Amino acid sequence: MANGLKRTLGLFDAFAIGTGAIIGSGIFVVTGIAAGLAGPALLISLIIGAFISGFTALSFSELAQSIPKEGGGYEFARELISPFAGFIFGWLWILSNVVTGVVVSLGFASYLALFLPFPVNVNLMAALACLGVTGINYLGARESSLVNNILVIIKLLILAFFVALGLGSVKLGNISPFVPNGEIGIMQGATLIFFAYTGFARITLISEEIKDPEKNIPRAILLALGISTVVYMLVSFTAIGLVGYRELASSGSPLADAAQSVGKNLTYFVSIGALVATLSVLLTTLLGLSRISFAMSRDRDLPQFFTRLDNRSTPYYSVLFFGFTMTILAIFSNLLQAVALANFGSLSYYLIANYAALKLEKRRYPRIIPVLGIITCISLLLFLTQDAWIRGCIVLIAGSAYYYIMKKWQNHKIIALSRGS
Repeated sequence: MANGLKRTLGLFDAFAIGTGAIIGSGIFVVTGIAAGLAGPALLISLIIGAFISGFTALSFSELAQSIPKEGGGYEFARELISPFAGFIFGWLWILSNVVTGVVVSLGFASYLALFLPFPVNVNLMAALACLGVTGINYLGARESSLVNNILVIIKLLILAFFVALGLGSVKLGNISPFVPNGEIGIMQGATLIFFAYTGFARITLISEEIKDPEKNIPRAILLALGISTVVYMLVSFTAIGLVGYRELASSGSPLADAAQSVGKNLTYFVSIGALVATLSVLLTTLLGLSRISFAMSRDRDLPQFFTRLDNRSTPYYSVLFFGFTMTILAIFSNLLQAVALANFGSLSYYLIANYAALKLEKRRYPRIIPVLGIITCISLLLFLTQDAWIRGCIVLIAGSAYYYIMKKWQNHKIIALSRGS
């Protein structure tokens, strides 16, 4: 077993992990839903969403500079709030990202089926995709990061191609009326966009594998959020200008439909972009799951076998366990209803991270930043459905019960060993 994790990832690797998570399948689907809510004023929704996300991004940036440890928010909460708060952060992260990973794998399989000349079982294809990214992650952080870098470059180039060809065909009449659904529509669109932006936190999960983390992690977080915002705005303006927000809102593949108005070749490229985007998100999802479970296991919050490293410094048990878990779930379930749990989980652990940032003694940003992060997370939690709250509370109760039983068992074990000695 290797002595520990190795710092093999640079600034671009960290940036690509964050960008790969933010510019995922969401840009190929969420833009249509958000356009239906905000209309052409989606451009304002994107700015507001980025601004709101920026509070939490700055909190993560500040925390990563102070505590550059594997596991990101789990370690932040554990050290600055309490071990229990750290556990709840990790517990919510793992469950919500397992759900997200399965849903993304099903999205990947659905896009792939469009390219195949014969009918396929989407669940089986999704399971094979999970196995594929498990194999890539098993090779190590350096290798999986290299694959992700390539995927991110490809999808950015495809989106740039879409904007470059589409701008010339934009009809300004499709931009009017600019605010068809009023300020409420703009804010609803911004709320939806918030969830599309929050992939930046995944960078902090691999803090001990990034070179010069105190500098590179904050830079990567802010670069990923900033560049992703520009990409979202350019793509959204082009898509709305091509076919109008109403057509985008009624489509399951809005960018592909917008590209169709320019030509079939562009539609083909956009569909490839969606395929690459979902694969990139799936890859980084498993990377994050394996690293946070490694950190939790190291602190005895999860079974010890998750800490085992191979000679490439890969937490291979963590990779295999969560890779196979997603594979099995992809075969037997679509988990679409559980997306509400992912939204509840993400807002809850971002709330915890902002509170942890508030407790930092040495500050680089004004205290108002994490305060605004807390306020926005609470506000968005209140807008979640009753189903999301019910599922979320069940998960919180189950996690609390597990933590209590586990710690009680560990204490009994320590007492028994001390008596035996």
